[in-house]
Amino acid sequence: MTVTTIETGMQAIEKTLRDIVDSDVEVLREASQHIISSGGKRVRPRLALLAYLAAGGEDLATAVPMAAALEMVHTATLVHDDINDHSLTRRGKVTVHARWGNTFALLTGDYLFTKVYELMAPYGTPYNGIMSDACIRLVEGETLQAAAAKAGRMDRETYKTIIAKKTASLFEAGADMGARLAGADDKIIAALTAYAYNLGLTFQIVDDILDIIGDPETMGKPVGADVAQGRGITAAQNGKITPDHADGGVATAVAPADPVQQMMEQLRSSGAVEIARMQAIETADRARAALEILPPSPARDELTNLIELVLNRDK
Repeated sequence: MTVTTIETGMQAIEKTLRDIVDSDVEVLREASQHIISSGGKRVRPRLALLAYLAAGGEDLATAVPMAAALEMVHTATLVHDDINDHSLTRRGKVTVHARWGNTFALLTGDYLFTKVYELMAPYGTPYNGIMSDACIRLVEGETLQAAAAKAGRMDRETYKTIIAKKTASLFEAGADMGARLAGADDKIIAALTAYAYNLGLTFQIVDDILDIIGDPETMGKPVGADVAQGRGITAAQNGKITPDHADGGVATAVAPADPVQQMMEQLRSSGAVEIARMQAIETADRARAALEILPPSPARDELTNLIELVLNRDK
């Protein structure tokens, strides 16, 4: 495998994503193309391709539709998440609901989900079972997160369960399917899924850190959404943090500071970010250790490099 090989595979995924959402219904076509063309890190499909190659796969084209399906699931959830979070920007572009409205955004997210079936249909069993299980876990994780935030009960164990379901599930599925497609034995499959699980945890912890300290311009989306809604790793570590003026104190002639900004400042000074960073390093180390049983290869090297990219990203 060369860098050219994997990049050729990623280019094929981009084309697959664009082509699969073509529709005679103009608003579905335009809204789907809008979110897909906005880019993204594409970590999930890249992981799937690398797992396939690291497990001994030779015909990368066979893994492209499956890898594209993973990204399609992720993209569909982003459309729906932006509605729930009232986000106006995503990846530096206006969100689907902000441009087309909530109704068409919901339908666009549904449309993207249905396209996952089309991409996965040729693979049959057990691949469709792996994908459906990942999607179930993802929705369960998102629901648990919303329920915990609403109840104000986001403890560490709940947080770990949530991110294992809502984020690590797709990472695991990509590695599992990629390894199986390459004909790997159970030991290699287990190693790659353990790697992917811990990489997924690392990815989400870093994502939650960036919600506190990230630069909105660099990230292409607002920060502080999880803080405002009582979600994320800092909520799990600290409980609910409220702005100084939220205790019913006497108002002053000076306009109060933005409450979300106040909470973010408290979180930055509380040490929660540093603790979260240590946890991300720990899960990254576990991902790195899981790769040790794989035979040396350029693909394994790229999987190791992917850990560093996820751990040290700024968006």
